[in-house]
Amino acid sequence: MKKLVHHGKIIDLSVETVTLPNGVTTELEIVNHPGAAAAVPMKDERTVVMLRQYRHAVGGFIYEIPAGKLDPGEDPRACARRELEEEIGYRAGRLEPLVSVLTTPGFTNEIIHLFVASDLSPGRQNLSADEVVEVMDMPLADVVKLIRDGVITDAKTIIGIQAVCLRQHDPSWRPAG
Repeated sequence: MKKLVHHGKIIDLSVETVTLPNGVTTELEIVNHPGAAAAVPMKDERTVVMLRQYRHAVGGFIYEIPAGKLDPGEDPRACARRELEEEIGYRAGRLEPLVSVLTTPGFTNEIIHLFVASDLSPGRQNLSADEVVEVMDMPLADVVKLIRDGVITDAKTIIGIQAVCLRQHDPSWRPAG
């Protein structure tokens, strides 16, 4: 049994009565999310275009890669391309898949599709009214150091940067699928 508790513009919250594989019946709160896409924008092999974005939910600015929610029926690659241009003002000549990850499977079905963007060319930044961002070029080594030092804590950004580093150190590395 599924009871919709909240219908929002980004997520829906439901309470579901389920029988688990071990036979136990319980109620679970589930956040239903349409999915998202993000891209690690690489100006060259050593330079990442990063965002410093205000996130009210965590109390301030954080470093991130461009990302956004999938529109109904939207292809993740199209979403990543859209978000690159809207958030950082660049178009990607190449957009290659890195990995798709479940963000927090204990309570949500959100999946985020990560790409690496290269062959960047100027586009037109088009921020929404609720987006407060600074765009900056950063050496990849500095981004890795910020992750190691605990300054960058955004999961999609950490995973995306790690996947780019894996590709650079092992050219045979490609995501499954």
